[in-house]
This record gives sequence, C-alpha cells and structure tokens, in this order.
Amino acid sequence: MTRPIRVAVTGPNGSIGYAILFRIASGELFGKDRPIELRLLDRNTPESRAKLKGTMMELSDCAFPLLTSMTAYNDEYSLFDGAECVFLIGAQPRKDGMDRSDLLRLNGEIFRKQGKALNDRASRDVRVLVVGNPCNTNALIAMRNAPDLSPECFSAMMRLDQNRAMARVAEKLNVPVGGVEQVFVWGNHSNTMYPDIRFLRYNGRRVDDQFDEAWKESFIKNVATRGGQIIKARGASSAASAASAAIDHMRDWILGSQGKVCTMAVPSDGSYGIPRGLVFGFPCLCPGEGRYQIIRNMPMTPEVNARLATTRDELIAEARAVADLMP
Repeated sequence: MTRPIRVAVTGPNGSIGYAILFRIASGELFGKDRPIELRLLDRNTPESRAKLKGTMMELSDCAFPLLTSMTAYNDEYSLFDGAECVFLIGAQPRKDGMDRSDLLRLNGEIFRKQGKALNDRASRDVRVLVVGNPCNTNALIAMRNAPDLSPECFSAMMRLDQNRAMARVAEKLNVPVGGVEQVFVWGNHSNTMYPDIRFLRYNGRRVDDQFDEAWKESFIKNVATRGGQIIKARGASSAASAASAAIDHMRDWILGSQGKVCTMAVPSDGSYGIPRGLVFGFPCLCPGEGRYQIIRNMPMTPEVNARLATTRDELIAEARAVADLMP
C-alpha cells in the first residue's frame, strides 16, 4: 500500500473545516490510491473537544478506505510534526465594530505562532494553504516566521474568487461552467481584487466580445462582494464553496493543473511591479509535484495596471500594519 500522506487541518470545528474534512478523507484531494493520515487541531476547551469528537465519530462512520488514521492535537507543534499538506483554516472571524486592522492584528498572532511551529516540525517539502482571513497577509506572516522553509511552501487561497468569477461568466453566457477557461484573479482577497476575463475562452474559443463595459464593471464588483451576498442570503458565510475551492487549489498545486490557468496567492517574484515576497494573487500554472509557475509577461493595459496598483497598495499597507509580527 502507498505510504499515507500526512495532512494537518486547523479550525476543524468551523464550518469550512467541517466541510473539507470529508472530502479530504474520501480521496477527492489526492486521488483514490493515496491513503490519508488526518491530523486535527483541537482548541482544548470542553466544548471544542466534544464537537471535534463528534466530527471524528462521523468520519469513522463513513468508513473511508483511504483514511488510515486521524488524531486530534491541542498544540501546533505536535499537529505539524512531519506534516506534508497543511490547511490553515482556523482564524477569528470579523465581528461587528471590528475594522480590518483589528482583524489583521488578532489573526496575525495566530499565524505567527503557526509559522514558527511549521518551521520547527513540518516536512521540508510541506505545502501550506492559508484559508483564514485576511489570508494573503496571514500567509505572509506564517511564511516570514518559517525562515527554514522555502517561501514557495506557502500560498493563500484566492481560488474561491476564481471559481466565483467563472460561475458568473457561465451564467452570463448561459453555458455549463466546465467549458470556461483562462479566468483568473489578481491581488488581495478583498474588495480590491481584480477578476480578469481579458483572455477568456469557452471550449477553446474566444467569447469576450459578448460582454459590454457595464456588465464587466458589474461583474468585477459582483465577484468581490459575493461573500457578503451569501451571508445576506443564508445568514452564514460561504463554507462549502470555500472548502471546495481549497480542495481545488491544493489538488492543482500538488498534482498539477493539467495546463489550465489557476489563481494562487503566492510570494511575488517581482513580476508586474509587485514587491518581491508580497503574497499576491497571480495567474499560475502548476506542473505537478507541489510546484507552481507565475505566468509572466501577460499583456497589460493602463486600466489593469491601475487596478493592480490599488490592490498592491492595500497589501503593502496590511503588511506594514503587522510588521512587528514578522522577523
């Protein structure tokens, strides 16, 4: 039997964590021939322990053939010991009266601690996906606190934004989303993100002439605010779609994107005028084996450059706000 891959998940009691665990254990992430060793972070309160126990009971009752073991840990150092694939989902949610800087500070402390633990205990080839928001800057904090790991071990999730953009395009064209290609998102996972459909293909054919300027502007706003729309509609945040996007992101990163463009927030290599090291959403290709390549030298326009500058400046300001949390 193939050696199990060691997968660690923080925030397993949250809605996204709960939604993702069963998909990982079923084999949807690594395929039906790769066993899974699942490691879960327990916050070590009576309520947390009871809830996580119930989730683990459910996972057991699914009788997933690939789930070889699952263990709960109450500290990150034990959780990340030898971890090869890590989902950093657990984070404090934004509450009424809290501005973005408050959230940055509160969650920054969490990801600083987790970066240090990853540095000390994780596999040197670990792949870490930061889902907890503000995910770009949280990924930067974790990465900077793990100096012994390659920066390429870290990325932040903007695949949900890409998936949302693809879905809006499919709705506009009244076609199945499976044929939508070369849609991606630049920048920060915030309202400043820029979903780019300039290179859109449907089943290999260009279809960008079907969108007028008014629709494009509405589309950009719609993608950026989709999370808020869902909260308003269902009274809760988008957990299942976020979990699905995390699976998409990690699967493409590790197994390869099969030649398809995928959005990944990764440490900048200086492309497009983005400062080196800043965790920024780029169009990428994933050749497999946990590697990615930022697509360089894409044609730009003054409008696109201006949009990238806006989201870049927001990320620079976020990084400055938590500079004391990063070596």
